[in-house]
Amino acid sequence: MIGTIDILRNPLRAQRHTDQASRAVLDFHRRMPAYEATLLIDAPQIAASLGVARVLVKAENRRLGLPSFKILGASWATYRAVVDHLGYEPEPWSNINELARRHLDHLRPFALAAATDGNHGRAVAFMARLLGFHARIFVPAGTVAARIDAIERENATVIVVDGDYDAAVERAALEAGERCLVISDTSWPGYESTPRRVIEGYHTIFFEIDDALDAAAIEKPQIVVAPIGVGALMAAAVAHYRARAEPVVLIGVEPADADCVLRSARSGQIEAVPGPHQSIMVGLNCGTPSPLAWPLVSSGVDWFVSIDDDWARQAMRALAGAGVVAGETGAAALGGFTAFATGPDSEARRQAIGLDKTSTVLVLCTEGATDPVGYRSIVARDADTVGRVMTVAS
Repeated sequence: MIGTIDILRNPLRAQRHTDQASRAVLDFHRRMPAYEATLLIDAPQIAASLGVARVLVKAENRRLGLPSFKILGASWATYRAVVDHLGYEPEPWSNINELARRHLDHLRPFALAAATDGNHGRAVAFMARLLGFHARIFVPAGTVAARIDAIERENATVIVVDGDYDAAVERAALEAGERCLVISDTSWPGYESTPRRVIEGYHTIFFEIDDALDAAAIEKPQIVVAPIGVGALMAAAVAHYRARAEPVVLIGVEPADADCVLRSARSGQIEAVPGPHQSIMVGLNCGTPSPLAWPLVSSGVDWFVSIDDDWARQAMRALAGAGVVAGETGAAALGGFTAFATGPDSEARRQAIGLDKTSTVLVLCTEGATDPVGYRSIVARDADTVGRVMTVAS
């Protein structure tokens, strides 16, 4: 064991079926600039270390020019929020530049606002820039300068809030008005439509995975591991995999000092974990589950795993060895699964989910090296020296 872990077999797990998501989201993303499916990478060295047949890594470390998956949810949610604001569908348009030029000029001056630990806010700022809007992004105290700089490079105004992520969410919500849309990936009473669309946006990831596996004639994974945060990405995973007949074990991963979903599942109701949250997995430093995501996550995830930073560091180095650049948050899912599969009492857990040398495991890597200095200190080399080894499909 290399660090602290807490593992919970979800007592709230219910046998429920969800409706299959529409591929309209994927069609929308294909109209984004420079769209291409992110890589699905076969990592045989990691598979051998974990005693399974195959570990597949969905590498969301470079998506539409940004170093994380967040643009998928932010772009779809922003578009739908703009449509709602207009009161009509602004068609036809073939790309975002045409949409902004032909249909949105009369809205300006106009702004988008969001709270973020880094990646979501940068994605919202990116969308604002493409649409010709301004962006006001609120970040918690202690946010790494490199992440603030990256948001500001999207021509956004960054406001540091004296508090944690939840405090930044509260502050961003005050920006809503006739000339500003709040694009949040977490919900609160009376604000659910946009976070629901963020979840919908993430379905593109899973459609791409299915298409890549079908193209390569590789069987679907029996185990899927994803980081949680407020729960939006995991809610999308639940919706996707619970819509199919084949059984899939879903495992969610959180930092030890921001494991609000694990603690909520243990208590049977939404629980807040007060900050400050100090994990290097900053994208997961969320103290309260999204009320919108909670019903899906609490009923659809099989196991919750919380880990300390040592597991994430180990996973970053393992992924680098497999040719995948993963930042601290991006490596969390592999770190959590490694703790699950090799930590104390792991044999009982492996038996419980049927994990053995025939298993295929899918791990979501959700960001690249968003803090280059931190990445270098952990992996002992720069991100641009890490090259991919083997892809299933691109």
